[in-house]
Amino acid sequence: MTPFPSAGVDLALGPNLHLFDGPFVTIDGRRHAIPDCCERLMVLLTLRRTWVARSVAAGVLWPLADDRRAAGNLRSALWRLRGAGLELVDTTTSSLTLHADVTVDAHVASDWAQRIIGGQHRDDDLRVVPWFAAATSLLSNWSDDWAILERERLRHRTLHAFEQLSVLLIEADRVADAVKAARTLVAADPLRESAQRALIMSLLAAHDPAGAMRVAETYRELHRRVFGVDPSSRLRELVARCADPLAARPR
Repeated sequence: MTPFPSAGVDLALGPNLHLFDGPFVTIDGRRHAIPDCCERLMVLLTLRRTWVARSVAAGVLWPLADDRRAAGNLRSALWRLRGAGLELVDTTTSSLTLHADVTVDAHVASDWAQRIIGGQHRDDDLRVVPWFAAATSLLSNWSDDWAILERERLRHRTLHAFEQLSVLLIEADRVADAVKAARTLVAADPLRESAQRALIMSLLAAHDPAGAMRVAETYRELHRRVFGVDPSSRLRELVARCADPLAARPR
């Protein structure tokens, strides 16, 4: 296992590309810096997860340069990357992509979330993964439109997966973990009603209707303060179940 676990994501010995707390590369457990001029190229190829036309990559990365200058910048970045000993990109005369044997922490996180959401999870997927915060704030200091789009995509997928995870953990009679997952959700996005519902359901499953009621009341006050109206009828119906001892399982 790499000594750089990338916010808790389990990765192979390498090569690994770390976007959480990165970008940087580890190969056989050794950390390698990506040359500054190559960082955006590596991140773009990582987030696209497919072949990208050279002209498209050059235009996205150097939008203010003319086509010839942008193409030259791309060739220079690829040369600098190889010069740093990082053979991580497959190229043709017209396109390029991240090498197939490179493991990416953000891909591992996204694939986990997709398995949870899609109902194709493995037994070892049912855990409160430690990289939640990293996945919901991917490349938080990057202002490129394409990076912001992928950050929001991964954030939404991870939040949705944690909601589903709390349900799956309740069904597996692991209610303490379900509560932990739901509290993690609420801490990340207190105004997200579906996260609040997940926490209420988890507390009901843990036979804590008083705690569920406190969460509901706190959220109702927050929702009124921010939006000026009560939460949805779905949450009000859930609150009505807080005194029902049979409400310990999601329906």
